[in-house]
Amino acid sequence: MAFVDRITIRVRAGAGGRGSASFRREKFVPRGGPDGGDGAGGGSVVLHTTTAVQDLSHLAGIPFFKAAGGGPGLSAKRHGKTGEDLVIDVPAGTLVRDASTGLLLRDLDALDTRLVVAQGGFGGRGNRHFATATNQAPRVAEPGRPGQERQLELELKLIADVGLIGLPNAGKSTLLSRISQAHPKIAPYPFTTLYPQLGVTELGSFGRLVVADIPGLIEGAHKGVGLGDEFLRHIERTRCLVHVVDAGAPDPLGDYRTLRAELEAYGRGVAGKSVIICANKMDLPSAARGLKALKAEFRKAVVPVSALSGEGIDSLLARLRAFVPQESA
Repeated sequence: MAFVDRITIRVRAGAGGRGSASFRREKFVPRGGPDGGDGAGGGSVVLHTTTAVQDLSHLAGIPFFKAAGGGPGLSAKRHGKTGEDLVIDVPAGTLVRDASTGLLLRDLDALDTRLVVAQGGFGGRGNRHFATATNQAPRVAEPGRPGQERQLELELKLIADVGLIGLPNAGKSTLLSRISQAHPKIAPYPFTTLYPQLGVTELGSFGRLVVADIPGLIEGAHKGVGLGDEFLRHIERTRCLVHVVDAGAPDPLGDYRTLRAELEAYGRGVAGKSVIICANKMDLPSAARGLKALKAEFRKAVVPVSALSGEGIDSLLARLRAFVPQESA
C-alpha cells in the first residue's frame, strides 16, 4: 500500500444507553416502587500513538469510524454495559485538526499518547430517579445522549533527529542503509525513494538517532516539479539536515545551491537548521575535484564519504553525535 501522510476521517462516539422504566416485582410486594437502572455511557473514539504503524495508509478507504454504544438500563436498579472505546492507532508525529474549523486539537509527538477525539454520550437515568412524593410510580426514563461526531484531518510529520536531503541519485538511500538497519529500495535511476524512509543509527554509549531519508529534490520542487516539496514537512522537526551531494557530479557546488534554494522557497524554518554537507561517492575518480570545490566554499562543514565503500562514515557519525537527544544519551 502507498505511503499516506495526510487523510481525512469521520469519527462518531457511541450513544449512551436508555434508562429503564421498570418496577419492583416480588412475591408479596404487589406495589413495588420504580427500580429502573441507568443506561451506560457510550464508547469514545481514541487516537493512540504506536510503533505498530508507520504512516496513515491503514486508515485509507475507511470513511467512518464508530465506537460502541452503551447498553440500556435494566430492572432491579442494574446499570447497562458501558460501550467499548474505539482505539485508532496512528504513528507518533501525527497532527490532529478539526476539519470543520481547522483548529489544531493536538500534536501527537510522543509514543503511547492517547487523545479522545470524540466523547461517548452519557447514559440516560432510570425511572427511580424521578420518583417524588406526588409521583411515586413514574413511567418515564431518560434516553441516552448521542455520542460526539466530527470530521478530522490527520497530518503526519515524522519524528526524526536528522534529515537526509539531496538531489535524486545523490546516494541518500545507500547512506541510510550504511548508517542504520534500514533497508530502503536502491536503484540507479531517479526517484528511487518515493516516500520518506526512517532508520535508527546507534552511536554506542552516545545514544541513538532517528534518521529520515527524504525523496530527492530537483530545481522547482517548491512549484511541484518532480515529486515536489510535499515531503519536506517531514524534516520540520529535525535538529540537523545532512545535505547529501554527489561529489562526482559535474557541478556538486551547483547541486548544493539548488538544494538550498528549494529549502528557502519552502520556508517554515527548515533552511535555518544546522547543516552538514556530506560529499558522497568519494570512490569515484571525479569526486576529488568536486570535494575541492565544496571545501573551498564551506570548509569544515564538508564531510567526504563513500556510502558504497564505507569510507568516511565514522567521521560523519562523529559529527552527528552532537544531535543525539538528551533522553537517548
